[in-house]
Amino acid sequence: MAGSTAVLAAILLVDLVAFGLAIGAEQSRPTARLETDARQEWTYCAYRPDAATGLGGAALALLLVGQAVAAFASRCFCCGAALRPGGARACALILFLSSWLTFIIAEACLLAGLVQSAYHTGYRAVFFENPPDCETVRKGTFGAGAAFALITCVLTSSYYYFFSKARVSFARREAAIGMSPL
Repeated sequence: MAGSTAVLAAILLVDLVAFGLAIGAEQSRPTARLETDARQEWTYCAYRPDAATGLGGAALALLLVGQAVAAFASRCFCCGAALRPGGARACALILFLSSWLTFIIAEACLLAGLVQSAYHTGYRAVFFENPPDCETVRKGTFGAGAAFALITCVLTSSYYYFFSKARVSFARREAAIGMSPL
């Protein structure tokens, strides 16, 4: 392989850790329960402490780092020296666009989970009124982010592999006037 194995390993490592953290965030989603005060006048939501916000935030940041490493190592596909024409360049282009699409979806899912997880408001209501609605993170929000993070990992590392393959020893032929004695 022509590309840096260290860059490919870094992309894989960071993206797989982001995937694991997103799975951890899904498993540790916050839960809430209704409680009443000592005088039985108010009903409120009590949230248990959760690690989902920290895990989801770390997954979001690591996924961003993995994408940035791939973009900088390949000069964001559009800058830098020309690539060798052929199938590797076409695959690299398709994988580049696909990896950015899945990256944006993964980041959106993780960000939505983060916002929902961080939004712990102690709703209060008078006891004889309807009890408050204790909002928590929807099941599968971080899971969808984890799935798209894994797909992004596969697409980004495949993109970098094909980009490196298309970059190998391609030099444009210079236009020259032949000065041979023929």
